[in-house]
Amino acid sequence: MSFISEFKKFALRGNVVDLAIGVIIGGAFGKIVSSLVTDVIMPPIGVLLGGVDFAHLKLNVKAATEVNPAVTINYGLFLNTVIEFTIIAMVIFIVIKMINKMRGIDDSVNEPEPAPVVPTKEEILLTEIRDILKKQK
Repeated sequence: MSFISEFKKFALRGNVVDLAIGVIIGGAFGKIVSSLVTDVIMPPIGVLLGGVDFAHLKLNVKAATEVNPAVTINYGLFLNTVIEFTIIAMVIFIVIKMINKMRGIDDSVNEPEPAPVVPTKEEILLTEIRDILKKQK
């Protein structure tokens, strides 16, 4: 089998095509969520907290000099990223839950009941011996 035909067989498999579609849609979805957080969610939160723009929140570690720029820890951008991740994770959870529901899969988080302990042959035999000895007394 030639390299080209092997690659074609690999690339056109259902899983690879599905994965490619998922990556493309996921990238676009990430941009939508990023815009949602940056442009829609964070401005009202900033207003509620006294007009704070989270994108500009930073901690100066070292002041700027004529030669070097300031060294900062941009914790506002980090907060935006954490909120974006939380929203994406929540949406993915909801989508997977809906897909599993349509498939008829029970995806509840309940712990499965432990299987009943089945005694070994030795335990059964010892139990019978114990019961016989109790009857003899």
